[in-house]
Amino acid sequence: MFKGSLMKHARSWLFLVVALLLLPQAAFAQGKKPGAKPPAAKPAPKPNTPTPPAGGDIEIDDPNAKPAGGDTPAVPPPAGGDTTTPTPTPDSGGGICEIDPTACPKKEDVAKNAAREVKADVYAVQQIYALRRHRFEVNPYWSFSLNDQFVTHPGPGLAINYYLTNVLAVGLNGTYYQPFNGDADFNFENRRATRLAVPLNEYLAGYSLNFTYVPMYGKFSGFGNFIFHYDGYLVGGVGGLFTRPIAVIDPDNRKFDYEHRIQFNVGFGLRVFLNRWFAVNAELRDYIYIEQLENVNVAATQTGPGSQTDKITWFGENPLTNNVQAQVGITIFLPFSWEYRLPK
Repeated sequence: MFKGSLMKHARSWLFLVVALLLLPQAAFAQGKKPGAKPPAAKPAPKPNTPTPPAGGDIEIDDPNAKPAGGDTPAVPPPAGGDTTTPTPTPDSGGGICEIDPTACPKKEDVAKNAAREVKADVYAVQQIYALRRHRFEVNPYWSFSLNDQFVTHPGPGLAINYYLTNVLAVGLNGTYYQPFNGDADFNFENRRATRLAVPLNEYLAGYSLNFTYVPMYGKFSGFGNFIFHYDGYLVGGVGGLFTRPIAVIDPDNRKFDYEHRIQFNVGFGLRVFLNRWFAVNAELRDYIYIEQLENVNVAATQTGPGSQTDKITWFGENPLTNNVQAQVGITIFLPFSWEYRLPK
């Protein structure tokens, strides 16, 4: 009897515990009751009204923000109106001069550097040292041949150029050779010893119409601090050359006159300026023309047509000839001075 009553009470307590465990889940599963009103929304803040930061922090971007703790009255300046700026200490984040005094110049160092002499001789970027535009170039020179081992053709010459622009010029040059043509001693000794001769020629004079182009200019240092300015140029033209064969095969019967030959020339040169109107120059030029040489054969008869005295038998080959010539001289630019005109 007692045992059945105990089991009955135990089941009652078990049902009570299960009911208590299921009660929160039932409360969460309830839906919204019909007719219930939503909670009232908070009123929106007024325009231009700063929102007070939480915890009393200062809003950096807000110009109307005030530090926490309310308004603090400013400390009045000391009596007499003398305001002094407190000297920062290294702990307060001073300037670099306070952290490393050696990094900042001293007043006595600035005055010393300002009083020293400055040598402004060379500039990184500067104007052209010698302008050539609308100036005449007068170039006397001495020339000598380089590629003829049997006879030489030295002589004085003169070139006059006018620069249309700073890099382009047109001009004339002429060279006189007549008194200076020289037959090498080797030719005379060879002819006397072997009875063999090489056809030779000599020049009277030459002239040329030239076009000059200056693609480069620069400067270099020499003799201490002296700066030399230079330019390099290309030259080419067309002209004439008066030449004749030298009678070495049959000098007793043959006598040649100077004849005009058309020549073309190309070359390059270098000018080194000593001042703005005076320079020294060196030039290498190749004069190309068709030469008339002496006939190496002598006619068998002395008189009559086709004989040794007949001029038809005097002339031989007509080879294409390259007279490579070096020219060394000076250059004078006229007028001596000019004025820079910068664009507005």
